[in-house]
Amino acid sequence: MTHPFKFSVSLGPIDDPARLVKMAKRAEELGYHGISLPDHLDAQCGPLVGLAAVAANTTRIAVTNLVLANDYRHPVVLAKELATLDLLSEGRLEFGIGAGWQTTDYERAGMVKDRAGVRIARLAEAITVLKGCFTDGPFDFHGDHYTVEGLDSTPKPHRRPHPKLIVAGGGPKVLSLAAREADIIGVNFDLKAGAIGAEVGPTGTTAATDAKLEVIRSVAGARFDTIELQTRVHLASLTDDRAALAAAMAPGFMISAEDALTMPHVLVGTIDEMADSVRSWRERWGFSYITWSADAMEDLAPLVERLSGT
Repeated sequence: MTHPFKFSVSLGPIDDPARLVKMAKRAEELGYHGISLPDHLDAQCGPLVGLAAVAANTTRIAVTNLVLANDYRHPVVLAKELATLDLLSEGRLEFGIGAGWQTTDYERAGMVKDRAGVRIARLAEAITVLKGCFTDGPFDFHGDHYTVEGLDSTPKPHRRPHPKLIVAGGGPKVLSLAAREADIIGVNFDLKAGAIGAEVGPTGTTAATDAKLEVIRSVAGARFDTIELQTRVHLASLTDDRAALAAAMAPGFMISAEDALTMPHVLVGTIDEMADSVRSWRERWGFSYITWSADAMEDLAPLVERLSGT
C-alpha cells in the first residue's frame, strides 16, 4: 500500500511561546500536515503545553510529540494529558513516544539512565498502560515497571480507540516494538551513544535503512501495509549544487557524499531534485511522512505544496 505524502515541521528549538504559536500558524498557512515538538530539557517550550497553545490557535494542523521520552512521565499521568490535548484539538493529536536517549537530559535532571533493554521494556509496558487508559471502563495491568488497579482514566480522547501512536527509534529492539504497536513508525539514526555526533552517520545510510525496514516488515507482518513510515530529515537545504553540499558535509558524519545524497535524513537540492528524492524514499522504503526543522519551513514550502496528498 502506498501512503500519500505528508510533511511536518519540527519547532523544537523555540523557547518563546508566542513565537511558537506564530510559527505553527504559518506552517498551517503553508499547507504542512503537522507541527511537532521534541522532549528535551534544553532551549524549547514544554511539548504538551506548547502543543496545547498551538491547538488553541490553529484549526487544521496536526499537533505531534516527536517524541516524548517515556522515562520523564508516568504513563497514567501522561494519558490524561494526551487525552485532554486530543479533545482540545478535536482529534488532531498524533502522540509520539520513545524510550529516552539523550544522556545530558538524564544527567542534568539527576535521573538514572538505565541500559537500552530496560528502557525499551519499560516503554513497551507504558504503551500498554496508555492504550488501557484510552479504552472505556476500568482496567488492570501488572508489569515489571508499572502496576494499575481498576483505573478508569478520564477524559477519553476525541479519536477512538486512541490518537495515532508514533513510536520512533533506530535500533532493532525499539523498531520491533514499533512494528507491533505503532500506527506511525519514525525511523531515525541509532542514537545509542546518547548524543548526535559523527558516529550516527553510518546508522542512517541506505544500507542501514534497508536493514531497519527488514526488521519492521518481518515483525509487523500483515499489518505492515497499514503503518505509515516517517523519517526525520536532519539536514534540509535548498541549493543549486547538491553534490558540492553533500561532499562538504559528508566527512563530518563519517559517510560518503553518495550516502549523504541517498539517505533519508538529508534532503538537499532544488525543489525538483528534492521531489525526486522523497519519491525515491517512498518507493524504496515506504516513507511517506517527512519531517524537517523550522529553519527549512519557508524554503521547502513549494515541495509541500507540490507533493502533499499525492
